[in-house]
This record gives sequence, structure tokens and C-alpha cells, in this order.
Amino acid sequence: MQNQKEVAIVGSGLVGSLLAIFLRKQGHKVTIFDRRPDVRLVEFSGRSINLAMSNRGWKALREAGIEDEIRKLALPLDKRAMHVDDKPVYFQKYGEDGEAIYSISRGILNRKMIDLAEEAGAEFRFEEKIWDVDLPNAKLYTGESEKSVWKEYQFDLIFGADGAFSRTRHKMQRQSRFNYSQHFIDVGYKELTIPANPDGSHKLDNASFHIWPRGNFMLIAMPNLDGSFTCTLFMPFEGDISFESIQTEQQADQFFEQYFPDIKDEISNLKRDFFKNPTSAMVTIKCYPWSYFDKITLVGDSAHAIVPFYGQGMNAGFEDISVLNEKMSQHGDNWEIIFEEYQRERKPNTDAIAELSYRNFVEMSSKTADPSFLLRKKIEKKFALKYPELWVPLYSRVTFSDKAYSDALDIGDYQRGIMDEVMKIPGIEETWDSEEVELKIKDLLNK
Repeated sequence: MQNQKEVAIVGSGLVGSLLAIFLRKQGHKVTIFDRRPDVRLVEFSGRSINLAMSNRGWKALREAGIEDEIRKLALPLDKRAMHVDDKPVYFQKYGEDGEAIYSISRGILNRKMIDLAEEAGAEFRFEEKIWDVDLPNAKLYTGESEKSVWKEYQFDLIFGADGAFSRTRHKMQRQSRFNYSQHFIDVGYKELTIPANPDGSHKLDNASFHIWPRGNFMLIAMPNLDGSFTCTLFMPFEGDISFESIQTEQQADQFFEQYFPDIKDEISNLKRDFFKNPTSAMVTIKCYPWSYFDKITLVGDSAHAIVPFYGQGMNAGFEDISVLNEKMSQHGDNWEIIFEEYQRERKPNTDAIAELSYRNFVEMSSKTADPSFLLRKKIEKKFALKYPELWVPLYSRVTFSDKAYSDALDIGDYQRGIMDEVMKIPGIEETWDSEEVELKIKDLLNK
């Protein structure tokens, strides 16, 4: 155990709550500040995307000793269900038997994580807004408004876990040689709901991640324990088919009937949510350095917000905490070394998952219904099943492994080059499962 420190965490979200549990295990006194009300006492806001817990997230929860508690909140999804125009629903297995991602409601998980952090001894201060951070002296200043009288808090360490638009990072950005970038994509999202059947059962297969790919836009649906599905509509903000173009109930009816005919019985629910829930933006944020000497460091979205199309935002944030905990165990009370090694190890990996997440956005929306893309995936899957020692698909490297994201990106690019060559084979549509194709892949791997 380390020598006890007075620690502040700014942000009571998933990553901040998990960090609090680890810090309490190390014997520190932990206070968590959040400008928002206690999420356990308010209704959910209608701007959530269900979470997909995978290996990295489970590993961090296991190390914290709370994996079994969280598994009670999750549903395993072992495949995609593809709803393509004018075709029956078809399924794509994610990985090998037993490999699954886990659907979990962000709000329900956040409530549970706060409970567990409180049980571990962390103190939460909700509706207390941070207005300034004194970086060299690890002081926080809170108050009702920017112009009100502020209260000063003195800490030994401060962790910024306050999300993509972090107040903690904003203060760090004023330093010389602090690098920062943000990139919004032109697509927004809106939360929709498919309620449970009257008997509480699910209206769609509840072991699948459902996708309706429609080129420039798409709908996804993930099941909840209560029989409902949390759906997310991803669509451009402006244009012919966009959030801007749907202004009336008649336009919404027409949109859902035309593009999602297999769930037309749900149109009244989808339409209600469409006009009730906000349209939200998605941003990739990169910055460096994440740490200020031995006083302050950033974790989760504060350091590396990504778009949600690989289902890795929470998993990457939890992995931050796992790595931080590993560094604490290695370096004891040398916080400057802990923070330096943490940021140096994590930065290339979070840059890699940001790139992979953006690419997956393009793939999920526009390629998953493309016959050439589907054939390519079929060839890859057949080869990987027959020669698992030679080929692990990129998705499996990211989702069902805890190996470095940066390695997954590099190996994925190498594999993509091989598959580009394979798809050039004349008549590949007829010969895709032949020995000739196998030998071609092996030959390219040996070069």
C-alpha cells in the first residue's frame, strides 16, 4: 500500500468511479466532485448509447474486485444481426464460441459504480462546480458561478475524469507546449427506444447487436435486462436525409416506414423519442501531455474522447485505470514516475483506438451491406477459423484481447493489404473457399 494521500477526482462517471475504488484499495482518501446532480436521483437524459463491455473492461473490473457485481447488469451479445433492405435478417458471429460483447445501460452501470465507490469509502460531492484548478499546488476552486465566491480545496493529487469537455484539461491547455485537437464528425446521434413485449420479453433477438445500415445513416439497437432495446439513430446533421430534414410527424412517419419497415410497429415509439430526445454530437479529442508533474493527470475521455463505433470508449477508459493501478503497484509513492509511465504507455494506444473507431464508423454505415465487403469478411473468417495461429481478425484483437490497441492497428493494416491482394484474384466470387485462395493468403503472409 502507498502512503495515504488526499486525492480529488473531478467527474463521477464510469471511469472516475472505478478510479476511486482502486485508490481506496491503495489506502487513499478520495473525494469526487461533479457539477451534475447525483445520477442515482434523476431520470436518464435520453442522450445515451448503450455500452458494449468487452475484455479490457472486464479485466479492469476483475482487478477492482467488482466484476461479478457488474455482470448481473449485462446481457451477452455473440453476434451482429444485420437488417439490410429487402433481405431476411442475417447474423454475423463476433468471434469464436463463447466470445461476446456485453450490452449494459450506461445509466444503470453509472449508478452501480457510484454505489460501489461509496461502499469502498469514497466521498461524493454532487452539484459542486469546479471553476479553477491550481496546477502547481493541486488546489480546486468550486462555487455557484464563475463570478460567485469560490471555496478552496487543497489536495495532494487531482485526477481529471470530467469527460470530453474537461474543466481540468481546459486549465492544463493554458500551459506552454500543450498539444490539443478536437474533431467533430458531421453525423449526430439520437437515442430511441423499442419497449418490451407486454410479457416483458424482447421484440428482437436479445443475444444480438442489431444494425440497420443505410449508407449515410444507420440505426443500431442493443437489448436491456427489462426487455427493452436502447436504439441509436446515427445520421448527418444537415442534408437530404438528415436530422434537419425531419421536422414534422408526417416526415418522421415516412422516414421510419421507408427505411426501417421491419420495425414499423414501433414507429409511434420511435417517432415520440425522435422529437423528445436531443440530437447529440460526436467528437474525437486528442491531447498531450496528460499529466502535470506529480500533481495532476487526466483519465478517460478527458484525455482521449473517441467516437463510439468500436464500442471501446468505456473499455479504453477502464484500461487507463488498470494501467495506472499497475504503475502504482510498481512505483509506490513516486507519483511523477507513475504519471509519466502511464501517459507514455497509453497515448499511442488511445490514438490507435481513435483511428480504429473512426474507420469502423465508415465500415458499419456504408460497407456492411456491400457484397464485396461481406465476401472479404467471409474469406477472412474461414481462414482465421482454419489457421487461428496465422490470422486473428482485427475485431477480435481489439474486442476479445487486452493486447495493445496500437499493435491491433498495425497488424490490421498489414492484414488489410493482404486481403486487398486476395480480392484481386480473378473470379474470387466463385473460388473464395478454394485451396488456391488459402495458399495465396499463406504466401502473402510469408513475404
